[in-house]
Amino acid sequence: MPTGARRSVALACAVAVLSVGAPASAAEKSSTHTVVIEGVSYQPESLTVKRGETVVWVNKDPFPHTVTAQGAFDSGAIAANRSWRYTARKSGDYNYICTLHPNMKGTLRVE
Repeated sequence: MPTGARRSVALACAVAVLSVGAPASAAEKSSTHTVVIEGVSYQPESLTVKRGETVVWVNKDPFPHTVTAQGAFDSGAIAANRSWRYTARKSGDYNYICTLHPNMKGTLRVE
């Protein structure tokens, strides 16, 4: 095999090896978790995520809800069949409620 062809094969192999590792680390950094709002409750009621991960609240009830942690985050009204996403940046425990239905409570723990 000519020298140029060997270099091309070596380069292609190196790119393939680097590409194999990339999706896994990208997936780890951008993990997404889902909380379903249904039956006037958050499911799961408590969720633990790592900093940098995203949580998506999906409203499956036929009326709006909020996801509100005083001083930390507030979704505003999430209409029926809509969602809201939040990327956790700061560690801590965040107790949240639906301001439209204050009996709805949830906890987001960010590690």
